[in-house]
Amino acid sequence: MKYPTVLNQLMEHFRKIPGVGQKTAERYALHILTHFDPETTDAFAQTLHQLNASIRPCPTCGFLTDQEVCDICRDTTRDEAQLIVVEEVKDVIVFENTHTFNGRYHVLGGALSPSEGIAPEDLNIESLKTRVQAGNIQEMIVATNFSEAGETTALYLQHIFQDHPVELTRIGYGLPAGGNISYADEITLNKAIEGRRKMH
Repeated sequence: MKYPTVLNQLMEHFRKIPGVGQKTAERYALHILTHFDPETTDAFAQTLHQLNASIRPCPTCGFLTDQEVCDICRDTTRDEAQLIVVEEVKDVIVFENTHTFNGRYHVLGGALSPSEGIAPEDLNIESLKTRVQAGNIQEMIVATNFSEAGETTALYLQHIFQDHPVELTRIGYGLPAGGNISYADEITLNKAIEGRRKMH
C-alpha cells in the first residue's frame, strides 16, 4: 500500500533499527500517527533532536553521558584495579545488569575488521593505553565478542599490552564461539567472568 511520503520516511527510519522489519516499522509509524496527540508527538521529536546535542561518549571510558564524565567513572566506590574492555555501549549495560562486577569499563566503539576497513585508529584504543599507563589498573578483562572481529581485537590488545604491568584475561566459560555478549543472559555472563583465563 502506498502511504504519504512523510509516513514512508518515518517507516524507513524505524527500519534502520536492528530487528525492525517492514511490518514492525509500519506498526510503529501508524501508532505514532494515530495514537499520539500533538503534544506527545512534539515531545518525542524534541527528545530525538536532543539526543546528539546532549549525549556524548564519556571522555574517560567511552560510555554515554550528559555530564562531564559518566556515572560509572564518577562512582568512587568502584574498584579501579579491574577494567572490562567491551566493544559497544550496550555491552556495558549487559554487564551492569549482572550486579556482580564492581570495576570499571572501557568501550572500544567496535571491533577490528580489516575487511570492513575498521583499523586500530578507528577504535577507542589510545585512551585505553593512557588509562593503563596511569598505573591504577591491575587486571584488564577483555570481553569482546567471540566473533572473528572480536577475537582479532582481543589478540591485538594482547599484543600491544603484553609489555605493560597489567594482567590480561579473557572471558570464557559459558559463551559459545561466535557468541554476542549483548544477547547473553546474566547467569551466562557471570560464568564467563568467573571462568576468565589469562592471555599469553
